[in-house]
Amino acid sequence: MRGLYLVTDRGCCAGRALEEVVAQAVKGGVACVQLREKDLPTGPFVELARAMKALLAPFRVPLIINDRLDVALASGADGVHVGQADMPCGIVRQFMGPQAIIGLSVETWGEVEAAERLPVDYLGVSPVFPTPTKTDTKGAWGIQGLARIRAGSRHPLVAIGGLNLANVTEAVRAGADGIAVVSAICASLDPERAARDLNERIQAALAARPR
Repeated sequence: MRGLYLVTDRGCCAGRALEEVVAQAVKGGVACVQLREKDLPTGPFVELARAMKALLAPFRVPLIINDRLDVALASGADGVHVGQADMPCGIVRQFMGPQAIIGLSVETWGEVEAAERLPVDYLGVSPVFPTPTKTDTKGAWGIQGLARIRAGSRHPLVAIGGLNLANVTEAVRAGADGIAVVSAICASLDPERAARDLNERIQAALAARPR
């Protein structure tokens, strides 16, 4: 899981259609989209997910559903991202199959250690910096925490929380393989440009990282 990872938030889109914002962001270089809908009923969520899957398919950008295994299955999504209190990763893997992308949020070192034994494709390091879009967390990891996880985990790392143009390079240097953003793209007046600027810095930092 490398590159720029968009986590959606319709509330940040300033009245614009989410599909419009996502389409622009993908043109700017987004490599993965996580559809996050905390309050949408199941039926409309599935409908939105199917529309998003159809939008992303021509670009070969995977669609990840936040939390909801049922919505992922019903919409044909490429994967699911779960938190520590959601459906256990082993069960998600059983239903989604071996090819699905499964991500897991980690907020404590104990969770990082436990994840070594879990069938996940990446860890969402959450949050790296304090952010208003994630208020129910146990505190921010910071750059040093991110580097510690990189040294102790076998999994690819996706950093999320307070990431922007000013700090994405630092996060990649510390060990992040992917950078997840919400408002940095969804709230931008020009999502395509915002995504392009972020992706250029991420790719440059990845290319410069020792192999």
